[in-house]
Amino acid sequence: MLNIRFIIKMLGAMFLLETGFMLLATGVAFLYGGDDGCPLLLSCAILLAAGGGFFLIGRRANEQEAGYREGMLIVALTWTLLSLFGMLPFFLSGYIDSVTDAYFETMSGFTTTGASVLTDIEALPHGLLLWRSLTQWQGGIGVVVFTVALLPLFGGGASQMFEAETTGTGISHERFRPRVTQVAKRLSGVYLLLTFVAAFLLWMGPMDAFEAMNHALTTVSTGGYSTRNASIGHWDSAYIEYVTALFMLVGSVNMTLLYFFLKGNVHKLWGDEELRWFVFIILLATGATALWTGGMDGWTGGVEKTLRQAAFHVISLISSTGFMTTDYLPWGSFFWCIALILMFIGGCTGSTSGGLKAGRFVIIHKNLSNVFLRQMHPNAVLPVRMNRHVISTDNVYRCSAFAFVYLFLIMAGCLILTFDGMGFEESIAAAISAIGNTGPGLGVQGPAGNYASVPILSKWTLALLMMVGRLEIFTVLIIFLPGFWKQ
Repeated sequence: MLNIRFIIKMLGAMFLLETGFMLLATGVAFLYGGDDGCPLLLSCAILLAAGGGFFLIGRRANEQEAGYREGMLIVALTWTLLSLFGMLPFFLSGYIDSVTDAYFETMSGFTTTGASVLTDIEALPHGLLLWRSLTQWQGGIGVVVFTVALLPLFGGGASQMFEAETTGTGISHERFRPRVTQVAKRLSGVYLLLTFVAAFLLWMGPMDAFEAMNHALTTVSTGGYSTRNASIGHWDSAYIEYVTALFMLVGSVNMTLLYFFLKGNVHKLWGDEELRWFVFIILLATGATALWTGGMDGWTGGVEKTLRQAAFHVISLISSTGFMTTDYLPWGSFFWCIALILMFIGGCTGSTSGGLKAGRFVIIHKNLSNVFLRQMHPNAVLPVRMNRHVISTDNVYRCSAFAFVYLFLIMAGCLILTFDGMGFEESIAAAISAIGNTGPGLGVQGPAGNYASVPILSKWTLALLMMVGRLEIFTVLIIFLPGFWKQ
């Protein structure tokens, strides 16, 4: 039987931790004297009451009887319910007057998608702006990972929850040896360090301290929420663009490799085959984009600016961050195709990025190459290797299955969106953007990723795709299988 009491207890712990983050935004709201202080404080009280009640109900839970099913349910319910509670500040303050829109905005935050229903972001008071950024910062490393790192309450269920939150591809990276709680703490430590370094460097430029911290939160998490309507383009600063691009790139790298790099094991970083492929894709896409856009305007902006804009948007899209410095729709359909491919591939496994993940892309590519080689050499033994390790046949099949389901969900999402009245161009881009947790789109949504005009059914569909994509698909979809609920 499912350990229901343990699930309730863990959800209570999540809510209590979330109350602390919301209180931080509440303090900022009162500090700046905005009209969002009371709505945020009321939301904190509701979240605190729910967390305390859940924790008391499950206080006698037996953690040792928790298994993988409990872990999956806790993770799926955490993202669903935290988005429900997290939307309260937007809704109660009146800045978003629709439950659908408020839930969409919050789910987009926690999943680090960055799609928004707000048409004037600069109208939001400081407390709500910080709360938007904090949802993405938590979602980047994973609410569950943070909770495992900070709260010693998980007992025997910690590993199940951690694995459900951080599902991988079967790629052999060097792993941490200590307990899962120590792993979570070390990853969280790297995440915190990167955030403060990014905030400091942005503050050294034309951003003030508040905006620097907000953009650090949403850059390292590869989320993309900005405090300005024009996103990073508001500052028209090459320095800001270079710093932002650097930390979007860093956020796309496997967090374990970053930990070893910071410990002095530099060779582990560039020695990772997935990362080399990832950098190659970025360089290829940047070169193609720069040549295309430079040819369109005759390189009137200069070589440096053309390359900078191309590299910034390529990194922003493949990292699933979604920041922009200019409107790329006039760049034409050639770049649109590049953009969709980048959003589809995404960042590295074990990073804060969304998408299919570069590791799975490489494994599928190598397996496909072996299929062609076997046609010419039927008796050849051709294993798929990554980082000099043989990838098991089971993991190759899992990557292929993941890619198939990923494509199927994009097609299903596109079908629902077109049925709901969206155009095909907007629908296919929105479906890829949502499941890849990227944010920007084509057509009406554009680089800003504004979904205010999207119909209600489409918003709920996209919100579901965001969560499914953020939790690596199987963690959510397996819950709907009858066998999951059998004893």
